[in-house]
Amino acid sequence: MTPPNTPKFDRRAVVSWCLYDWANSAFTTLVVTFVYATYFTQTFAVDENVGTQLWSRGIVISSLLIAIASPILGAIADRGGSRRRFLITSTFICIAATSALTFISPTQDSAVVIALGVFIIANVAFEIGMVFYNSFLPTLAPPKLIGRISGYGWGLGYAGGLMALVFGLFGLVGLGGGEPLIRLSTEDGFNIRATNLLVALWFLVFSVPTLLFVRDPARPVTRVKITDALKDVAETFRKIQKYREVVKFLIARLVYNDGLITIFAFGGIYAAGTFGMTFQEVIIFAIVINLGAGLGALLFGIVDDKLGGKTTVLFSIVALAASSLLAVVAPSRAVFWIAGIGIGIFAGPNQAASRSLMGRFVPQRHQAEFFGFFAFSGKATAFLGPLLLGTLTASFGQRVGVSSVLLFFAVGGVLLMLVNEREGIAAAEQPSGS
Repeated sequence: MTPPNTPKFDRRAVVSWCLYDWANSAFTTLVVTFVYATYFTQTFAVDENVGTQLWSRGIVISSLLIAIASPILGAIADRGGSRRRFLITSTFICIAATSALTFISPTQDSAVVIALGVFIIANVAFEIGMVFYNSFLPTLAPPKLIGRISGYGWGLGYAGGLMALVFGLFGLVGLGGGEPLIRLSTEDGFNIRATNLLVALWFLVFSVPTLLFVRDPARPVTRVKITDALKDVAETFRKIQKYREVVKFLIARLVYNDGLITIFAFGGIYAAGTFGMTFQEVIIFAIVINLGAGLGALLFGIVDDKLGGKTTVLFSIVALAASSLLAVVAPSRAVFWIAGIGIGIFAGPNQAASRSLMGRFVPQRHQAEFFGFFAFSGKATAFLGPLLLGTLTASFGQRVGVSSVLLFFAVGGVLLMLVNEREGIAAAEQPSGS
């Protein structure tokens, strides 16, 4: 039986929606995970351990801001019919702040505070944009294809991150110490900081189809008072018992996503600090991981539609935990490479299936608000992973610090087993739940 209000399949809108993942993944890959994160920890502090602690504080602050703002802004967008407008605004703020990172030198006064401040603005804008972007998924995707379309988006995202890294490697940094295609000053690592301009341009150009062709359902766009949005959020909390499977899922994701966020934030840092990888080697490592992640997201999108989002996420959590353990105990770069590829292959399905599972659980009237809670679940305790890793790294070194992610995967996986996917979907489809 086809649920009421099943979205009409619009191929142009779906393709345009997927391209946003291609566009924005340059930010997470080059800025948050590999190039700029590694550059910051090695040049803005007296040593890598102190740099890792400082970077972790930037992640923590931005995560808290995202957790607070996401449900409120989601409620405003739902009430006012303005998801697209919010998506456009947050996208351009992220692009502007990312560009600004290029011109902050580690030798200037207050460099750490300025760089982290600008990064926090960019990261918050990026994640707020993802709230509205993700909320379009159940609007665009028929239920039988939601896992596949979410997987296509993540797959394109990893491919976009891969291509941006290739441009950064050959165009600005130089492969293996060779001459880059575009020769820039290397003083204070300006050529490395210039990868932020590449990210900004990439995000700007490839987000255009999404911003043009992905639109809210036809309804008047109205102004909304923040007090009304707060009332909506409070009302949702009061009625949350009706959506208990959503609650259980978000609590599980609250935990296992902390492990994933920590890996993304410190993967390049760990590769450089523990295994002595250079910037060029870190980028090559990231390219291989992104290739595996893209393929994993694409292939497991089909599995998601066949077996369900919960099963797909559970399987990915087990595989991520095993790969992370291998990375912690890896005696050589070769073994670490194997672990990294395993993390890449299963990170994509974990994210894509989590998004599609939430899409199945979302009642139509509260799509942006519920995806605001989805963002909340990804950020509310996201400071714990980086904070724990940073603290353990300072005391015992990076290997012990990275081992902390195993705890988050184990607890999150157990909590996810308590979720009843069928009941969650049924609650979302009830007319009274709108």
